[in-house]
Amino acid sequence: MLYQDRMVLCACSAYEQKYYFNPDFSALPQQVQDELKIMCVLFTEEVGGILSMVFDEDGELNFEVSAKENDFFFDEIGSGLKIKKLRQEKQELLESLETFYKVFFQGDTV
Repeated sequence: MLYQDRMVLCACSAYEQKYYFNPDFSALPQQVQDELKIMCVLFTEEVGGILSMVFDEDGELNFEVSAKENDFFFDEIGSGLKIKKLRQEKQELLESLETFYKVFFQGDTV
């Protein structure tokens, strides 16, 4: 299975108070799925907006944050700091997810 461009792993919206997990990744261990959900929900609870975790065409996992135009409660600076902190604290998890994606979705060999 080869995917072009980008693929959403999961997303969370502070506006709708909903979490989305892409069912194409249901092979991930439940513990990993739970950890992703906790990360995303806590992120949007803290800074607001919408957080999407998206794989790009190179298999890199990116944090994409957006907010409604007139959302004065959205913390843009806090968002950047929180992403930096997550990248440090969850480095091993994020690298493992990138490896999983590259192997199972892009056909790379380990």
